[in-house]
Amino acid sequence: MQRTGIIGGSGLYRMDGMELVEELELDTPFGKPSAPLTLARMHGQEIVFLPRHGPKHTLPPHRINYRANIYAMKLAGVSRIVSISAVGSLKEDICPGDFVIVDQFVDRTHGRASSFFEGPVVAHVSMADPVCPQLRHQLIEACDALEISVHTSGTYLVIQGPQFSTRAESRLYRQWDMDVIGMTNLPEAKLAREAEICYATVAMCTDYDCWHETEEDVSVQSVIEIMQKNVAKAKKMLDKWLQMPWEAGGCPLCARALDHGLFSDPGEHDDEALRRIFALVEKRL
Repeated sequence: MQRTGIIGGSGLYRMDGMELVEELELDTPFGKPSAPLTLARMHGQEIVFLPRHGPKHTLPPHRINYRANIYAMKLAGVSRIVSISAVGSLKEDICPGDFVIVDQFVDRTHGRASSFFEGPVVAHVSMADPVCPQLRHQLIEACDALEISVHTSGTYLVIQGPQFSTRAESRLYRQWDMDVIGMTNLPEAKLAREAEICYATVAMCTDYDCWHETEEDVSVQSVIEIMQKNVAKAKKMLDKWLQMPWEAGGCPLCARALDHGLFSDPGEHDDEALRRIFALVEKRL
């Protein structure tokens, strides 16, 4: 049975209504994930849930072990991931409380390990369309069914954090025509593509960053207040989405990303070269 992964962001540290199967204490060649993975059943599906910041939000964005998180999802048999993320809005019409099913990312992070393939096995996967189209459309459908205010596309600007933007930066990003701003979805999306896992983001808007002239500047307290309401909506949306049919094997864009990304046959390399990436290339050996 293929499994569905859910990565919970700020405020979403557990899921309601799931039948717990077991806690998966996985180690990976890249270290331990943010927390033990929770394997559960819901609507006839097996769900693997992971709180990205840890169960008590002890990991800031720049200290998350993104490679371990995605590799652990791969080891757990996950074929699709929905990432839930709190973001700031860079557009007047994207209001706090709105959801954005993003379709693009811009990377402004630095120093984060963003690839599993560090040599001698080399891969360059396409990130032209970084979000799974099938997942996006289903998530939009789930939001519409629940009458959640949703924007069906948008560009998510990923900053390093953990500080919020300066006012000058926030205005600059608006000039770039960015839609929302956050700190966590890269390199997460890049790694999911390398792992050939379908990936999509539900960006939950909590604030207007600091560019807005009539709204208060972003603060932890203001974010938490809106975030709690957003998380309640996100749980309902995920419950609705999990009842939708999903084609076995995932979509061609994501599930076969390495078909044209690997620069050499993994079988040409020795065991030591393959050890750290074995779960990613096993089917090609």
